[in-house]
Amino acid sequence: MRSVVQRVRYARVRVGQEVVGEIGRGLLVLVGFTHSDAKPDLTYTAEKILNLRIFEDPDGKMNDSCLDVGGMILSVSQFTLYGNTRKGRRPNYMAAAKPEFAQALYEEFNQLLRESGLIVQTGRFGAMMDVELANDGPVTLWLDTEHL
Repeated sequence: MRSVVQRVRYARVRVGQEVVGEIGRGLLVLVGFTHSDAKPDLTYTAEKILNLRIFEDPDGKMNDSCLDVGGMILSVSQFTLYGNTRKGRRPNYMAAAKPEFAQALYEEFNQLLRESGLIVQTGRFGAMMDVELANDGPVTLWLDTEHL
Protein backbone atom coordinates (compact mmCIF):
# COMPACT_ATOMS: atom_id res chain seq x y z
CA MET A 1 0.00 0.00 0.00
CA ARG A 2 1.33 3.39 -0.96
CA SER A 3 0.12 6.83 -0.11
CA VAL A 4 1.14 10.41 -0.61
CA VAL A 5 0.05 12.62 2.28
CA GLN A 6 -0.15 16.38 1.83
CA ARG A 7 -0.94 18.89 4.54
CA VAL A 8 -3.47 21.26 2.98
CA ARG A 9 -5.34 24.46 3.71
CA TYR A 10 -8.17 23.05 1.58
CA ALA A 11 -8.69 20.38 -1.05
CA ARG A 12 -11.53 19.33 -3.31
CA VAL A 13 -12.21 16.67 -5.91
CA ARG A 14 -14.46 17.09 -8.92
CA VAL A 15 -15.86 14.50 -11.29
CA GLY A 16 -16.95 16.52 -14.29
CA GLN A 17 -18.57 19.62 -12.80
CA GLU A 18 -19.68 17.87 -9.58
CA VAL A 19 -17.70 18.37 -6.37
CA VAL A 20 -17.65 14.89 -4.81
CA GLY A 21 -15.33 15.60 -1.87
CA GLU A 22 -14.12 18.77 -0.18
CA ILE A 23 -12.25 19.62 3.01
CA GLY A 24 -10.78 22.57 4.84
CA ARG A 25 -7.57 22.33 6.87
CA GLY A 26 -6.27 18.80 7.04
CA LEU A 27 -4.73 16.11 4.87
CA LEU A 28 -5.12 15.13 1.25
CA VAL A 29 -4.26 11.43 0.97
CA LEU A 30 -3.61 9.86 -2.43
CA VAL A 31 -3.76 6.10 -1.86
CA GLY A 32 -2.91 3.11 -4.04
CA PHE A 33 -3.03 -0.64 -3.47
CA THR A 34 -1.13 -3.67 -4.71
CA HIS A 35 -2.12 -7.35 -4.94
CA SER A 36 -0.71 -8.40 -1.57
CA ASP A 37 -2.25 -5.65 0.54
CA ALA A 38 -4.36 -6.77 3.50
CA LYS A 39 -5.83 -5.51 6.78
CA PRO A 40 -2.43 -4.92 8.46
CA ASP A 41 -1.43 -2.54 5.64
CA LEU A 42 -4.69 -0.62 6.00
CA THR A 43 -4.45 -0.41 9.78
CA TYR A 44 -0.80 0.65 9.78
CA THR A 45 -1.34 3.36 7.17
CA ALA A 46 -4.52 4.75 8.75
CA GLU A 47 -2.88 4.93 12.19
CA LYS A 48 0.25 6.51 10.75
CA ILE A 49 -1.71 9.16 8.83
CA LEU A 50 -3.94 10.04 11.76
CA ASN A 51 -1.00 10.41 14.13
CA LEU A 52 1.70 12.00 11.97
CA ARG A 53 2.94 15.07 13.85
CA ILE A 54 3.03 17.44 10.88
CA PHE A 55 0.82 20.29 12.10
CA GLU A 56 2.24 23.24 13.98
CA ASP A 57 1.63 23.60 17.70
CA PRO A 58 1.15 27.03 19.33
CA ASP A 59 4.94 27.46 19.35
CA GLY A 60 5.18 26.94 15.58
CA LYS A 61 6.78 23.49 15.81
CA MET A 62 5.43 20.47 13.93
CA ASN A 63 4.27 18.58 17.05
CA ASP A 64 0.55 18.11 16.40
CA SER A 65 -1.30 15.45 14.43
CA CYS A 66 -4.45 15.73 12.36
CA LEU A 67 -6.28 14.29 15.37
CA ASP A 68 -4.77 16.96 17.66
CA VAL A 69 -5.92 19.83 15.44
CA GLY A 70 -9.28 18.35 14.46
CA GLY A 71 -8.31 18.37 10.81
CA MET A 72 -10.20 16.79 7.95
CA ILE A 73 -9.09 14.14 5.48
CA LEU A 74 -9.74 13.86 1.75
CA SER A 75 -8.89 10.35 0.54
CA VAL A 76 -8.44 9.84 -3.21
CA SER A 77 -7.75 6.48 -4.87
CA GLN A 78 -4.64 6.62 -7.05
CA PHE A 79 -3.59 3.40 -8.80
CA THR A 80 -0.80 5.28 -10.60
CA LEU A 81 1.22 5.24 -7.36
CA TYR A 82 2.13 1.73 -8.50
CA GLY A 83 3.35 2.84 -11.92
CA ASN A 84 6.73 1.31 -12.73
CA THR A 85 8.83 3.64 -14.87
CA ARG A 86 12.10 1.69 -14.92
CA LYS A 87 11.81 0.60 -18.55
CA GLY A 88 10.68 2.63 -21.51
CA ARG A 89 8.52 5.72 -21.37
CA ARG A 90 5.11 4.25 -20.67
CA PRO A 91 4.53 3.33 -17.01
CA ASN A 92 3.67 -0.29 -16.28
CA TYR A 93 0.80 -0.67 -13.79
CA MET A 94 1.00 -4.46 -13.30
CA ALA A 95 1.77 -4.01 -9.58
CA ALA A 96 -1.49 -2.10 -9.00
CA ALA A 97 -4.30 -4.18 -7.51
CA LYS A 98 -7.23 -5.12 -9.74
CA PRO A 99 -10.09 -2.60 -9.42
CA GLU A 100 -12.53 -4.89 -7.55
CA PHE A 101 -9.90 -5.77 -4.93
CA ALA A 102 -8.58 -2.22 -4.67
CA GLN A 103 -12.06 -0.75 -4.22
CA ALA A 104 -12.80 -3.03 -1.28
CA LEU A 105 -9.48 -2.08 0.33
CA TYR A 106 -10.12 1.61 -0.34
CA GLU A 107 -13.54 1.48 1.33
CA GLU A 108 -12.16 -0.38 4.35
CA PHE A 109 -9.25 2.07 4.63
CA ASN A 110 -11.63 5.05 4.57
CA GLN A 111 -13.75 3.40 7.27
CA LEU A 112 -10.67 3.05 9.48
CA LEU A 113 -9.97 6.77 9.03
CA ARG A 114 -13.61 7.62 9.86
CA GLU A 115 -13.45 5.61 13.08
CA SER A 116 -11.13 8.33 14.39
CA GLY A 117 -14.08 10.73 14.49
CA LEU A 118 -12.54 13.09 11.94
CA ILE A 119 -14.45 14.23 8.87
CA VAL A 120 -13.31 12.06 5.95
CA GLN A 121 -14.33 12.89 2.40
CA THR A 122 -13.43 10.83 -0.66
CA GLY A 123 -13.05 11.01 -4.37
CA ARG A 124 -14.98 8.60 -6.59
CA PHE A 125 -13.20 5.29 -7.08
CA GLY A 126 -12.29 4.61 -10.70
CA ALA A 127 -13.45 7.99 -12.00
CA MET A 128 -11.42 10.61 -13.83
CA MET A 129 -11.05 13.28 -11.16
CA ASP A 130 -9.77 16.83 -10.93
CA VAL A 131 -8.03 17.41 -7.59
CA GLU A 132 -7.53 20.98 -6.41
CA LEU A 133 -5.57 21.85 -3.28
CA ALA A 134 -3.60 24.46 -1.44
CA ASN A 135 -0.55 22.61 -0.10
CA ASP A 136 0.26 24.02 3.34
CA GLY A 137 3.99 24.38 3.91
CA PRO A 138 4.41 22.55 1.61
CA VAL A 139 4.39 19.36 3.65
CA THR A 140 4.27 16.20 1.54
CA LEU A 141 5.16 12.68 2.70
CA TRP A 142 5.30 9.25 1.04
CA LEU A 143 4.18 6.16 3.00
CA ASP A 144 4.75 2.61 1.79
CA THR A 145 3.91 -0.64 3.60
CA GLU A 146 6.09 -2.80 1.35
CA HIS A 147 8.56 -3.61 4.14
CA LEU A 148 6.19 -4.10 7.08
